[in-house]
Parts: sequence; C-alpha cells; structure tokens
Amino acid sequence: MTDFTMFGLKPVLMTGLETQGFKAPTPIQSRAIPVIMDGRDILGLAQTGTGKTLAFGLPIMHNLLSAGRPAPKTTQALILAPTRELVTQIATTLDGFARKTPLKVQRVVGGAGMQPQIQKLAKGCDILVATPGRLLDLLERRALTLSETQMLVLDEADQMLDLGFIHALRKIAGLLPKERQTMMFSATMNKQMNEIASAYLDRPERIQVDAPGKPADKIDQSVHFVSQGDKAKLLEGYLKEHPEELALVFARTKHGAEKLMKLLTGWGIEAGSIHGNKSQGQRERTLQSFREGKLKVLVATDVAARGIDIPDVRHVYNFELPEVPENYVHRIGRTARAGASGRAIAFCAPAEVGDLRAIERLMKRDLSVAGGTPWPDDMAVAARALARKKGPGRGGSARPASEGQRPGRAKPAGKPGGPRKSFGKPGGGRERARHTA
Repeated sequence: MTDFTMFGLKPVLMTGLETQGFKAPTPIQSRAIPVIMDGRDILGLAQTGTGKTLAFGLPIMHNLLSAGRPAPKTTQALILAPTRELVTQIATTLDGFARKTPLKVQRVVGGAGMQPQIQKLAKGCDILVATPGRLLDLLERRALTLSETQMLVLDEADQMLDLGFIHALRKIAGLLPKERQTMMFSATMNKQMNEIASAYLDRPERIQVDAPGKPADKIDQSVHFVSQGDKAKLLEGYLKEHPEELALVFARTKHGAEKLMKLLTGWGIEAGSIHGNKSQGQRERTLQSFREGKLKVLVATDVAARGIDIPDVRHVYNFELPEVPENYVHRIGRTARAGASGRAIAFCAPAEVGDLRAIERLMKRDLSVAGGTPWPDDMAVAARALARKKGPGRGGSARPASEGQRPGRAKPAGKPGGPRKSFGKPGGGRERARHTA
C-alpha cells in the first residue's frame, strides 16, 4: 500500500499522521499494519530507522479505539523493549497520536522513581511501554495485573535475548492470557531468534523488508587502523574537523564511556555520556541537550545503539568495536536517519581485527580504509591473546563485564503446550538486566 488512507485507520489517527507530516507508509508499515489490524501474530524484520514503531503502534491504537476503557491496574496492550531510551522513544511517538483520543499511554523504566509509576498505573492504561526488569518489579508489588492484556509486542527482541532477558520474558508471559495477539519485531535474525519465534508466535505472518545486517544505504562507512592508546587523540582530530555537527561515539564499557567523555570535555569538546550507571533523569537530560545541540558529542555504550532517533546525528565513531557484530549495524543506524546521509568510522586496534572481520562478514563487504595500515595477522593474534589475559578494564579488548557483553544466554523454551503458544513456564531465574532496565 502506498498511502495511509488505504488502511482504513480511524480518522483521528489519520489526522495525527497528517499533522506530524507522515505522507506515505514505509515498507514495513505497508505490510505489517493490515496484518496487525486483522488480529494476526506477526514476525517483523526490518533494519533500524525504518518505522517499526508506527508499524505496530498505529494498528494497536486503531483496534483499541473500538475497545472499552481499561480497568484499574490493567493494560490492554503491553510493549516490551530492552532499553530505557527505546521505551521513551516508543512511548513519545505513540503519545503524539493518543493525545487527541481517549487512549492513555504510560511508560515504566528502571532508574526512575517507583511510586510515581505505581500511581500512574492505578487508573489503568490502554498501552504500557516497559523494560522487562521494572515491569516485573511492579508486578511483584501488585501495582499491575496482565490478566486483561490482549496484545503483546516484543520490540528489538534479539537485543532482549542478548541482554539476558529470557527468564524475565518467560515470567511475564506466564502472567499473560494465552489467547492474545503477539508481535515480535527485530532488526536482525539468527538461529535462536527463529527458535524463539517458533515457540512464542501462533502461525505468524513473517515480514522482512531488508536483509538482516544491511546498514542504511546513505552511510559512508570506513575503518581507521590505530593502536588502542592513540584512539583518543585520533577521535579528537576527527571531532574538530566538524565542530558544529552532532557526533555519537560508542565505547564498550560504562567506565570506558565515562572516562572518554571526561577526557574530551577536558580538551574543550562539548560532550556528555549515557550508560547504565546513569539515572534515568541524567540520561534524559543528556539526550535532550544532545538533541538540542547544546552538546555536540555523545559518548555511549550499546544502551544507545537502539532507541535514539536524532535526525541531526551526522557522525558515528566506533571508538571500540562491538563483539556482537549485529550491534555495529544498530550503532551506525543512529546516523543517516529520515533520508539524511551520514558517516561511520570504526577505530580498529590490533586486538579488534577479529571483531572487524566478523562485522564485514555480516555485511558481506569490506570497509574502506580511512587511515592507518591494516594490522598483520601475527600482531592481531598476539594482541588479542594479551587482551584476553589482561581481562576487561585493563586496556584490552576482552569481553567486558557489563554493557556490550553478551551474557550467557539460556536456551529457548520448547513449544509450550495448551491451546495457545506461550513463553513456556512462568518463573525460573530472574535477570535484573542491570545494564538497561
């Protein structure tokens, strides 16, 4: 479908689309909206920045406008996302359409006061957007019940698995009605995601609009080979080439991100940082300053790899390469948004050559060389071995102990029994997911 009018959306939603300047649906929206409006389960695969939020948000709101009002301490639709930033982005987008309707959209995340969230949920809401950890906290305090929830969305489901949310998802699903509509959205797909989708979804419509791992076409990507100790000065030089343009810098660990931000600030660069050690208020204030251009540089961990939609970001610097190659795609997807162009430069130390090659295999292309000389294989192998011996936080590129790490992931549950597929047994171990929620 090439026009929003072809979906049969409620007039108030069409007015919202017109007011906010949405003229034509994206490919994922064209294919997903009618399926969701029809009440069917869906597995949606699309790269970041392609409009997934409205792909599930518009049909959910359309269907809820014909439903009754929620009872106290209930929600009719539950949207789960892995990070506070993504929850905020989803809730803000949906609230922009709900303001002219009776629908109430609420969000709950960790790092914010519990009592205000409990008070907001007391009257019930139509759509609740949440991180799994905080949602479980509220459920345990009986501030909310999921017995009336008829629609479930798992957004960026692959990242929720990477961050160790599998046990939390199982427990949450055990509290949901078995007869429900489930929507799973992801930018990437792997074997485990296929197994999860097979267990959780009931005869879903699979919609894929881009090959997994495909970055935005308008991003100029390159790699600069540089020793670990010289990365900071190299970054300073790049940043000072474009002092008035917004740049996002990715580090692997919370400590590393904070240290780099303070170093850049000391050099006279307007920089801020967001990571799991920051409170929700701190993260939101920093993001707002970055969005407004008061800060020109944002240093972040992978907590910002998804869920930040700032069209003015022109540069993404992978100060440290991610160990999970799919995260590279999400990181660089923070630029070249809304049809704009952008630049992404990866800094590659000898110990990161293996990570670089994994990224290039995923994308089926080699990055062009922006500077430096590719490291010889023997140097790369030796550096990697030394980094692993030193361990995280000691100057190496070994697997960090916090954000950016791929925790040991539980095996997906087998197909649950009963008349409706679910997430398997409720309970099990609980992941607090200290990184994000």
